[in-house]
Amino acid sequence: MDLLQVIEHHGYAVTAIAFFAGSCGLPVPLSVVLLTAGAAAHGGSLNFWLVLASAFAAALFGDTLMFFGGRYTGWWLLAGLCQISMNPDVCIFSSAHTFHKRGPETLLIAKFIPGLGTVAAPLAGSLNMRLPRFLRLDSLGVLFYVTVWSSTGFLFASLLRNVVRGVEQLGHVAATIFILALAAYVCWLTVRSMRDSRYASVNKVAAQELLERMEMLHQAAHDSLVVIADVRSHGYYDPGMQRIKNSIRVEPNRLHEELVALREFMAPECEIYLYCSCAREATSVRVAKMLEQESCSTKVIRGGLKAWIKAGGPTEPIPLSEIEHLPRFE
Repeated sequence: MDLLQVIEHHGYAVTAIAFFAGSCGLPVPLSVVLLTAGAAAHGGSLNFWLVLASAFAAALFGDTLMFFGGRYTGWWLLAGLCQISMNPDVCIFSSAHTFHKRGPETLLIAKFIPGLGTVAAPLAGSLNMRLPRFLRLDSLGVLFYVTVWSSTGFLFASLLRNVVRGVEQLGHVAATIFILALAAYVCWLTVRSMRDSRYASVNKVAAQELLERMEMLHQAAHDSLVVIADVRSHGYYDPGMQRIKNSIRVEPNRLHEELVALREFMAPECEIYLYCSCAREATSVRVAKMLEQESCSTKVIRGGLKAWIKAGGPTEPIPLSEIEHLPRFE
């Protein structure tokens, strides 16, 4: 059963699910879904206005969730959405400055721009746009987007059906391409798994254990130097964020440059501990492995900053001089 048949039989649900998933950052071909739904409405199997309503409601709901996600998680959610980028920092700052330069009205056309359509809603939340303003502009943008593509599908339904029949004739080629793409994806997952296995040897320490270690050294007036390095990136983009007290910043995306500053701490009597806020300490173990190649012995704080706070470890606000500010709508 092809996409046109699926949408003819389950059009409203498929359209709503596709637009909600697309708004949440999944790579869904929304324009194709709307074109097909519009063509199905032309054939009489769907009601054109219900297609518009289902797409509009699902997209606006998904965008609103992403707006609040950006408002309350800041850089963390944007970093997750930008993971496909070679440099998430550049992805976020480029999108943020483009969004801020063009103004809130960017929401009116964001859905039509690849990449920006995914991050526009969480960016609006992160940049402190007011909710009523966001809802007004985003609803107009979504309405414009769904109307254009579904109307195009409705008006050019005959042409679209001819295209679908042509694609069906190339079904074997498409299937082959899909299988090859799937195989490539599986290979990528395998390589990634093998790469991650290299980090299994990285030493980790519980936050409570490190606190006890530091207390013992303090009471014994030991000369051993304990260095705690914050290897988060996103912690330095959100004002009001905390870090472990007296920790130093090591930017993981500029590690080779940061090593120059770390050289003075690489004496044998020095203890270096790394922490981040990633799942499975992903950034910390990667940085630790790179530091091992520089003959620097390190340990990773298991659970990162959250575990440290839970264990009662002291924290401090990130100094304003070290925060890299995103532009904000006030």
